[in-house]
Amino acid sequence: MNKIKITLSALLIGITMFTACDRNGNTSDAYGNFEATEIMVSSLSSGQLLVFVAKEGELLETNQVVGLVDTIDLSLRKAQLFSQKQAILSRLSSVNAQLAVNKQQLLNAQVDQERIHKLLEEGAATIKQKDDIDGNIKLIERQMTATKSQLESINSEAVALDSQVAQVNESIRKSTIVNPQKGIVLSKYVEPAEVVSFGKPLYKLADLSVLELKVYVSGGQLSQFALGDEVTVIIDKNKTELQQLKGTISWISSTAEFTPKTIQTREERVELVYAAKVRVQNNGQLKIGMPGEILFK
Repeated sequence: MNKIKITLSALLIGITMFTACDRNGNTSDAYGNFEATEIMVSSLSSGQLLVFVAKEGELLETNQVVGLVDTIDLSLRKAQLFSQKQAILSRLSSVNAQLAVNKQQLLNAQVDQERIHKLLEEGAATIKQKDDIDGNIKLIERQMTATKSQLESINSEAVALDSQVAQVNESIRKSTIVNPQKGIVLSKYVEPAEVVSFGKPLYKLADLSVLELKVYVSGGQLSQFALGDEVTVIIDKNKTELQQLKGTISWISSTAEFTPKTIQTREERVELVYAAKVRVQNNGQLKIGMPGEILFK
């Protein structure tokens, strides 16, 4: 009976040592922490924040509207530009009328010119009459050129105002805060009714459906894996159990670096290692900063 107890005790001690060894990661090839690509969403306009519905921990969809910056000043500016354009275009009618008069004067003068030239050939008109009609036609042509230049000036002013209206419209569009991609709101930095300026951070966003485990490996381990390889990711399921997940090597650094200072022992910190990232589908268990381990094979 005592021999059975001793055997069972030894077996339990062995299992405990094996579990402790596995939890200490002695069989793992690399260690690190999970991270996500974080996006800082900033304001594209200045003014009072009239609406802002983003909440920390909330899932936002791509192109979802989450806020609005006051656009009253922009709307007034747009109305002013429209009034200026209407005033400019109102000058077109008088200029076009003047151009029509010039065209008729030119036609009449050309008829007289043709008649006088024939009379001159027959000796019934003088050189002075010919010079007078030729000069009159040149004067009318110059007047038409000046009138056409007025038309071009008015059209240029109208086009310039259209450009300003387009700029105001773009500013109004940017006053609407649109979420750039699907993700979870990690932090928010403003509240409704606050005054924001261009470039002011509004909230931080990250897509947590896929996280990356950033690990560090030695130069001797580089031959054991390559980009696109599938590896085993190990995380803590609870205080006594581990859980295995599938991951894919998504990035390998091309340069070596010293082991990060987060490594505890001084001997390990002075070793050169290579950083690598493993993409892991997140079913909700993984969190940013959470530790993890990987097995290459």
